[in-house]
Amino acid sequence: MIRVLMLEDGQWNRAGFSTLLNREPDIALVATADIELEIAPLAAQFAPDVVLVNTDLMVSQILPKVAELKSAAPKCAVIVLCDPTKRGMLPPRRRARRVSFVVKDTSVRQLAAAIRHVARGERVVDPRLEVAAISTEKAVSTREWEVLGLAAEGETVAEIARRLYLSLGTVRNHISSVITKTGARNRLDAIRIARKDGWLR
Repeated sequence: MIRVLMLEDGQWNRAGFSTLLNREPDIALVATADIELEIAPLAAQFAPDVVLVNTDLMVSQILPKVAELKSAAPKCAVIVLCDPTKRGMLPPRRRARRVSFVVKDTSVRQLAAAIRHVARGERVVDPRLEVAAISTEKAVSTREWEVLGLAAEGETVAEIARRLYLSLGTVRNHISSVITKTGARNRLDAIRIARKDGWLR
């Protein structure tokens, strides 16, 4: 039996989704939890084989959560449900190689198949997301958005460096780079621009 934990933010709701997924004979949805909660204790409590991330957060904001999860449960597979029409929700090209990405409107049957694949240690990326990612030009990297997203949550340079295993100088360089690329006056202005353009919530 494949144990699945769903993390969501309550803004995306699919009627009967949990019931339909639980009808698969080899899949058990063990719990649904708020993605804003502490991830590591949830992994320890429910011991999932697969974590399904179902949220409107940007991928740059999801990846730190995934890192927390991986530190607590290294063998757990992760699937992020993405909307390719929304900016900031495409899989990064060079990072998150251990994370799978599926479109949000995929059928339960297709999602169940993806869950089985990742539970066997495979990685799944929906072709529609790959095409969208390749065709999307963005000057700011996913790592830079990730750093800015943490700064937007009020974390200091030192806290961001510790959380992402980066040096203080690297974090400062990423923030400076985002400020330059977005044409912002400072860090707060870069956060404002990123939220206005849909890269951050």
